[in-house]
Amino acid sequence: MFIFAPGETAQLSVKHSLGENIAEIATLWLFLLAAMTFVAYLNKKGMIESLMFKLLPQSIGERPLMFLTAIFCFLFSSLADNITATLCSIALILSLQLPLEKTVKLTVLVVFAVNSGGVALITGDVTTLMIFLNGKVTIVNLLLLSFPSLIAVLCLALLLSRGLNGTIEIRHQTTPVNRVDTVIAAIFLATIAATIIGNVAFGIPPVLSFLFGLSVMFLVAYFYKEDIERDPIMDYIRLIEFETLMFFLGVLLVVGTLQKIEVLTGVTALYEQLPHTAANYLMAILSAVIDNVPLTAALLKSDISMASGQWIVLTYAVGVGGSLLVIGSAAGIVAMSKVQGLTFATYLRFIGQLLIAYTIGFGGAFLVGQLLPVV
Repeated sequence: MFIFAPGETAQLSVKHSLGENIAEIATLWLFLLAAMTFVAYLNKKGMIESLMFKLLPQSIGERPLMFLTAIFCFLFSSLADNITATLCSIALILSLQLPLEKTVKLTVLVVFAVNSGGVALITGDVTTLMIFLNGKVTIVNLLLLSFPSLIAVLCLALLLSRGLNGTIEIRHQTTPVNRVDTVIAAIFLATIAATIIGNVAFGIPPVLSFLFGLSVMFLVAYFYKEDIERDPIMDYIRLIEFETLMFFLGVLLVVGTLQKIEVLTGVTALYEQLPHTAANYLMAILSAVIDNVPLTAALLKSDISMASGQWIVLTYAVGVGGSLLVIGSAAGIVAMSKVQGLTFATYLRFIGQLLIAYTIGFGGAFLVGQLLPVV
């Protein structure tokens, strides 16, 4: 585009578009880097595993376990990235040594709950963060989305729990937790709260709040002498999923280029032919087949004009729609790689229950959108 620009004005336009695209990607990168470093630290220190086992009793019925798993995955994925939430939840399920059919049921629930929990907070899902950073939704609006998302997860747990009447004995595994780990966990939660309050009250960009929180985390580690040669605090940055970040970099640069050459105008055709609600519902089907990150990026770059309520609906659709197929989300791919016997075909057997739960959540998201003022 630089080489074949017809003149200096066109070349400057390309340069300006590249600068905007790089700035958007850098904002997304830095936010994810800070959030994922927190989670990587807490995960390696055993904080997350310890919390999971503290919530579980020594003995629990299979049906209550289904609902407890649903709620835990929903809440955990709001704070952590989907991959970490899925890995921790799957590890717990596999430790129970259940029959394959029950393991698959719990895994399907984990995938749906993890994706559903992520849509309500910018820390939980990349597509939600992207839509927020583009100014289409507010943090307060997203928090309202958590209600229909949770209802959908509980509905799926109810559907999948049919025929489960047994009792499971759980072997509790405890990892000693140091004082500094508890303090850093508190800093992580405080950073999330400060991000929400700071953005709502003062318009502080979330990336700035999280970078500040990360700085405090490093300072606290130094104060507690946690930063020693055998376990330096800065090394935890290397533990995050850089493959995921590189994927986002490549995809978003490509989508930015396609937007500049006006290829993405075709994306808006569906919204011109159908009502926005129907088009948003179909976006879930597309996000189950196509990765939701490039799909969301394409929709944002194509400058679709919708009311704020419809952007809330779209946020739910692209965030949860990938759960309909096992290949439709990072959580599904991770689960398939960890659970032997979970294949595309075995996951597809639950498409009816997944569609029902998704549709209930979509309807709730639509009602939430209707309550918002038209912008």
